[in-house]
Amino acid sequence: MILRNLTRIGLFVGFGLGALNAMAFDLPDPDEIYINNVIHGGSGCPQGSVAFDLSEDGQAFTLLFDSYVVESGPGLPRSESRKSCQLTVNLHVPQGWSYSIMDVDYVGFADLDRGTWGKETSTYYFQGSRNGKATLSTKLRGPMSDDYQISDRLGLEALVWSPCGVNRALNIKTSIQTMAKRGKSALMTLDSIDGEVQQIYGIKWKRCRH
Repeated sequence: MILRNLTRIGLFVGFGLGALNAMAFDLPDPDEIYINNVIHGGSGCPQGSVAFDLSEDGQAFTLLFDSYVVESGPGLPRSESRKSCQLTVNLHVPQGWSYSIMDVDYVGFADLDRGTWGKETSTYYFQGSRNGKATLSTKLRGPMSDDYQISDRLGLEALVWSPCGVNRALNIKTSIQTMAKRGKSALMTLDSIDGEVQQIYGIKWKRCRH
């Protein structure tokens, strides 16, 4: 597993670790948490290629893809070496609560010749936010032919929180890219065992302060 911490954040949330620990069991009613819809678009997630599911306790949701593959090599057009997906997740949030994405896991497969590489990049931000944006990136280098898991960990002191009192869509922009030269080949997917791409997002909750 590849762990990566926040590399850039434009919003600082002064919400101490002690307070979060004290609220560990103070969670909203899961019956009041549900996804209204997920809007998606891009070369990595064309219409009809994404499914989603929300956990029973409201602490995680899963997005499943089936068309997120990039490849570089002899005879392949450059357009196949990079794909992206823009996701807008409209999550219904109970009154008096705010939420943040805390942990994100990406599972995939990479087949990279020596001297080639593949890269995955993710950006998180809420609709209408001017400052709160987090971007993380990981590069895998060949030779490699194996499954991989990339885990984003957004630090407790610097989470991107949704505004209190309103339902504000969460935007997640992801991209994968490969680079190969001199007749070599590189392939990268976000892919689960059954061939579907899987991204699992952990949700962190806190009560709004008035």
